[in-house]
Amino acid sequence: MKIPREILVLEDSLIIAMEAEDIFRSLGADLVHIASNLDQARNAVDAHSIDFALLDVNLGPMMSFDFARDLRARGIPFGFSSGYPDNEDFPEDLRQIALLRKPFGDEMIRDHLKQVFDGVTP
Repeated sequence: MKIPREILVLEDSLIIAMEAEDIFRSLGADLVHIASNLDQARNAVDAHSIDFALLDVNLGPMMSFDFARDLRARGIPFGFSSGYPDNEDFPEDLRQIALLRKPFGDEMIRDHLKQVFDGVTP
């Protein structure tokens, strides 16, 4: 399984973001950038060589869907994380994107990366 070297975690809950960072590092990621809002996420993508982004769907008053489309246009692999049970209510063009359900753990993130990079559905 491919482990991205440089990861962006867009998550408005610092505790969840730090947990994701710990898991990604334990899997072998070199750098994990945490962004709590879309402006920080855009700045991270502009300033770093992001290999993968994990996007919280609901960022309070905003959703991450437009940012996801920007990542797709740049060729940056990404997946969503959410407490939502599925992605049926997502915009049609983003329904096929891998969804990591919260709360998550090591094995769930490993499976999520397999789905994103290898097309393997757990």
